[in-house]
Parts: sequence; structure tokens; C-alpha cells
Amino acid sequence: MTRLSPRNALRRAAGLLAAAGLLAVVPLAGAAAPARADEPPVFTLGGPAETSLHPYRAGGGPKPSRLGITVTAPSGEEGTGFAGRFTLTFDLSGVADVADVAFDGAASGAETSDGGASGGGALGAGASGGGTAPDCEVTGAKAVCVGTGVRPGTHPVAALVVTAAAGGERGDSGAITVTGEAEGAAFTPFTARVTVGGPDLVMEELPFRTELVPGDRQQAPITFANRGAGDAEGVLLTLRYTRGLDIPQRYSNCRYSEDDPGPSGVGRTTALCTVEGAFEAGEAYTLATPLTIEATERAYRDTFLYRIEEAGPPRPAPAAFERGDGAVLRAVPVTGPQNRAAGRTADPTPHDNQREADFRTENTADFAAYGDRVSGARGATVTADVGFRNVGPAWIGHLRSGEDVAVVDFTVPRGASVVAKPDRCRAVTAAGEYREDQRSPAPRYLCPTSPAVHDGEGLDLPFALRIEEVLIGAEGEVTVRAPSARNPALPFDPAPANNTARLVLNGGDDGDGPSTPPTSDPGPDASPSGAPATSAPGGGAAGASGGSDSGTGSGHGGGLASTGSGALTVAGAAAVALTAGLALVAAARRRTGRYS
Repeated sequence: MTRLSPRNALRRAAGLLAAAGLLAVVPLAGAAAPARADEPPVFTLGGPAETSLHPYRAGGGPKPSRLGITVTAPSGEEGTGFAGRFTLTFDLSGVADVADVAFDGAASGAETSDGGASGGGALGAGASGGGTAPDCEVTGAKAVCVGTGVRPGTHPVAALVVTAAAGGERGDSGAITVTGEAEGAAFTPFTARVTVGGPDLVMEELPFRTELVPGDRQQAPITFANRGAGDAEGVLLTLRYTRGLDIPQRYSNCRYSEDDPGPSGVGRTTALCTVEGAFEAGEAYTLATPLTIEATERAYRDTFLYRIEEAGPPRPAPAAFERGDGAVLRAVPVTGPQNRAAGRTADPTPHDNQREADFRTENTADFAAYGDRVSGARGATVTADVGFRNVGPAWIGHLRSGEDVAVVDFTVPRGASVVAKPDRCRAVTAAGEYREDQRSPAPRYLCPTSPAVHDGEGLDLPFALRIEEVLIGAEGEVTVRAPSARNPALPFDPAPANNTARLVLNGGDDGDGPSTPPTSDPGPDASPSGAPATSAPGGGAAGASGGSDSGTGSGHGGGLASTGSGALTVAGAAAVALTAGLALVAAARRRTGRYS
């Protein structure tokens, strides 16, 4: 056991960033190391490096603090997670006589309404890194948790309830060490230090105007108080805001990063600002100069998160973050009644470190569907590129609900069948009802977006179609609509007329083709309109087996993408080709008696 004075108590690092969902941006214990194909995956255990405990109150019982443990697995091309069983071992001997430790039933780090622990025992469902929630058992100075499955990214894996031990003194300090093991995987260990009587920082909620129009600006005088038993030596201010908001200032003691900027991600900006100084217990502080929050031209439904915690020891800046080049962001004491009231307030719950505001901006986003024009002989397989673009100006995100923004509804042209589809699309009946069979060709497909669609982006959906029967000018329909078929209108879209486009099959080059991706640019290396598409062996179209969120156009631009049989691609006399075409038309007339 290490004894420290309250003023010199070891400084905490990022508090409960795991509970706030911020560890995915800056994992405190570092990112998981990517594994080569011939090496086992390496997972990194993490969490707040240092946590302060409320002093034991004689006659009043202990007041708990939360310590959330996370696991980080390589994501993207570097890793696909882990499906096996794993074991986490917690060595609690370092906090004997300093703290009592139990395991909570939820890994979120939240307290119950009365500030007490919400329960002990095994972790609840959903607390693990993506598989079965670990089952934890405490025996003396050791705890063992067994779970199954770790998905890519950073996720909570255990929640500890830590209270100061009876008879302890302010300044008492100790460490909890977490190790992991699994067959076919490795874990980087993690050590968390707890100290009795440290600082307890609380963020004040700001009275923002939340109904805005593009271009609106308002000040954000960030204010916080130290309601703990010890001083904080420097603070870390975290600002996180979504795509439609901006803070024009770029301070030199802040590091900035935009995470998940792709079409399937929200595209938040994160600022980590280290503010130097001694922030005394019982005092309140505010920024020397208020921040400015601006609703940009692409704002629609946005959130702003602001969080305060003790800075802790310096650590290397993540590679994705860039330092600002402006003035230094400073905090100064609040004077007057506000400061005195803050000093008298009882100890807060941990969620008071962080506040969030939701903004609604009066804006629109034009979702424009695009189709294609393709041709082929009977038995040939062709690739049709369909989808939509968000022409803007706003980005659209369903951040709270996590629901899909829209769905692309594709009806297959008569005379064709789908032999390969994007992964995100599901087959339905002609009436749009559920279809259990997802393998055989269907008359209609629904392709949902993600919960966020950026301005200038959308969905590109390549379908491989087999020509079963040549029907001149057969048409399919491509519609971008709301996920609910009962209420298909997109409430943010001011131009519903372009929500629908056509896929024309064997329609000829009559100049009245379907629309192309509104923001697509084929570039200097693109094939000329009408170039043959590549057929995969067995009738599948190359490149049509998976979905695409790339944000680049892939429509044929109204050209005739002819992909015929080998006999039809052999050079021959123009008269022979014309005769063959007339024969096909005559046969089609006799079989169907009608045309699209």
C-alpha cells in the first residue's frame, strides 16, 4: 500500500472514457497490435489508468466508484475479432486495506439513481466485447471472468465497483492488475491504480439554443467544478461533435481528429484539450474565452459532447490527431455565488463528468436515385449499377435510435433474374413482403443504408442479372425511400420526384435512359460508354457479389453495357448481326405478345 497526500495523489488519466464511448477514439492503454495472417490476434486490455475513491464515511457507509475495463481488438483489414473462449484474471492483492472490489451487472459505468451499486456478480448481457458476457467469480484477492467472443474495435468487458475500505486514510493508493489468456489469442495486460481522496470533477450543463438554422453561432462557456477531496493537477477537456457542427477555433493545446469519416460512419470531430493549472477542491472554473459552436450548411440532427477529467501524466498523441495552431485554451476560477454554491454541493455521480446537447437544424437533403441501361443476349449475364446519392446540402444521421436512414427498393426487370447481389440487400416478394429464400432469384430487393448518410455520398449497388428472355425495353424500378413501406416519404427531402429511377434492359440507345449517379465522375481511365462488362464463371458478374459504400459512382451512364455469349462477341458481318436481332425480336413477339 502506498500512502500519498491528497494534493500529491497520483493523477488520474481518462476517467470513464470507456463508459462514455470515447475509448474507441483514444484507448488509454494503446491500440491493439494488428496480427499477421500467420500470427494469433493480440487484444489490448484497457480502461482508466487512475481512479479516485470517495473517502470512507464513518456511519454513512462507502460511496462507490466505477472502474470500467475494456478490450480492444484490431479492426478493418487488420483483424476480424475472435470467436473463442477467453479468461480474464484480476489481481486484487495490490488494493488490500485500500479498497473493496465487486463486479457490477452492467459494464456501462453508470450508477443507480441513489448513487449506489446496481448489483454484483456476473456481468450482464451485452457487457462483453461482442460475444457471450463474461461470468466473474471473486475468491479472496483474485477474480476470474470467463467469456466468449471479442469483436473488432474497443468494447467494455468488465465493470468493477470500487469503494474505499473501512479504516483507510486519504492518500491511500493501490493497483489492480488485469491479465487475459485464450487458446489462439494473446492479451496485453493492464494496470489500474485507485487512490482514496482524489479530485472529483463535475461538468456544468450549458443552456444551448437547440433549434437552429444553418449559419447560427452561439457561445459555449464550458464550466466545471472540483467537488472531490483533493486538487486536480491539470484537466483534460474532451469535445466531440457531429458532422453538421463546427468549432472554428483550433487551440494549440488541443489535438483534433475526425473518426469514422466514411459513408457508413457518423464522422464526428474529437478535440482533446489539456489545460494546465491547479484546480482546487471546492472551486469552480470556466474557460477564459467561451467556445463558439456553429451550425454549418450541412447540419440537420447533431450532437455535442463535452467532458472534463483530470489530465493525468502526459502520454503520446495518437497518430490520427493533429495539434491546433491557435491560441492556448485556458480555464479561470468562477467568482461570485456560482462558485460558492458549487463548493457546497454534495459529491456527484460519475456521469456528471460529461454532458451532451442535441441540435435540430432547419435544413434539407436531396436523395436522388440513379438507374442504368444494360443489354445482352439470352443466357448472358450483365452487371447493372443502381443506387442513390445524397445531393445535400445536409447530412442525415439517426444517432440516438441507430435506425437506417433510408432503403433502396429495387424491382427486377421482366425477362431477367438476379444471380449476384450486394451483401446488404435482401430478397423480398413482388409485394415487398418477407421472403425466407434468400438464395434463388427474387422479383424485388431491399437494400438499407447505415444510420448515417453523408452529404455527397450514398449507396452504389451492383446487381448481376442473367438475361432469361430478350424483352426489348424491359424496365425495373430503383427507388430510395424511408425504411417503412407504409410511410415511404423522406421527411428531409425537398425533391421527391428524383427519388425514383429506371433500370432499362435491352432498350436501345434512344437517348431517354435512366439517371446516372449525380456526383459520379468516371475519370480519365474509365471505359467508354457501351464497353462490355466482365462475366464471372458460371454466369456471375465480376465485382457484383458484395455491397459497396465507396461513395463513387458506378452506373453505366445510359450506355449499352452489352455482355453477350461468346458467339455474339465474335466479329461478323453487320447484316448477319442485324438478321439475328430481327429473329430474336420476332421470337419474343410470338412468345409474349406484349412489350414493356
